[in-house]
Amino acid sequence: MKKIFFASVLTLSILSCRENKSYNNDIVENAAENTESSISIKRLSKTQDIFNGIYYEKIKNDDELKEIDKKISLIQDDADKIRRIYNSVIANSDDYYLIAKNQAKGINDSVLRKEMMNLLKESSDKYYLKVQKIKELKHTININKQSIYSLYSAFKIRKTLPEIEKYQNAHPLKTDSLDSFINKQNKLLEELKNLK
Repeated sequence: MKKIFFASVLTLSILSCRENKSYNNDIVENAAENTESSISIKRLSKTQDIFNGIYYEKIKNDDELKEIDKKISLIQDDADKIRRIYNSVIANSDDYYLIAKNQAKGINDSVLRKEMMNLLKESSDKYYLKVQKIKELKHTININKQSIYSLYSAFKIRKTLPEIEKYQNAHPLKTDSLDSFINKQNKLLEELKNLK
């Protein structure tokens, strides 16, 4: 019985697919109309999303905007490089004081040990005052970097939003294709329910 049911369903599916192959193509082709738009909007490579794709398409012939884009990219990269350099210097100094204090604790002579611990404390206290100022400046750099990113993102949204809206208007998705397809599914569902 199961084999007969399976064979019937398979036969119906194949026949349905053959009959309606051109119908399915019509549904897919008619899902959108007026496929013309000012910018070719499509999924780009994995390295570039549609938002940035539209933006770079918009600025590719505008030397002034390309120059601003280049400046923003360079200053953001430089901010990261500066942060890495200072982070490295601070981390190396922190490591030094940690290791030196452990070394000083291992000195047998209590007078010499105390003298070395005091020297290290005096040096590290002076250093950490400098580091505090550096941390404040790094914080300012981070705030500026975030502000640049935010303003740049807002600019890109303003520049690209009209293009995606043009694209959407040029590609109005008609619901009649979906309704028609749902009707086709419902007919097949009814046929399957009536199989015995």
